[in-house]
Amino acid sequence: MTDHITAPAVRGGPLYLLRLEGLAIFALATFAYFALGFSPVGFFVFFLAPDISFLGYLAGPRLGAVAYNALHNYAGAVALGVTAWFWGQEPFLGLSLIWAAHIGFDRLLGYGLKYASHFQDTHLGRLGPGATKRREKGVE
Repeated sequence: MTDHITAPAVRGGPLYLLRLEGLAIFALATFAYFALGFSPVGFFVFFLAPDISFLGYLAGPRLGAVAYNALHNYAGAVALGVTAWFWGQEPFLGLSLIWAAHIGFDRLLGYGLKYASHFQDTHLGRLGPGATKRREKGVE
């Protein structure tokens, strides 16, 4: 038997606002990256880099969730960006913008931070087939 969470998960209006917020971060970080003159090739090469965290799931859902959440929250991207800005390390500033854009894009698509119970259990609701119908009925 699979142990899935039943709550908490965001639904309704707040869920759509969080997805809109993801779109805003994705758009702003992408715009800033290109406006600052960073390489388009670098953007496309590194955009999926945070997804290396999926490898954590090879060691189980608990470690997988820790690895995924470590690379899919804005705190790391902001910390890298602020540090790069103050130390004048432009390449790392570019990486922080790509990182933030990736997280925003994931949130736009509905990929939230993971619970340790299963990859599909996120703070934005359960992923997978039938997830939308479950959200509409208020069932996670």
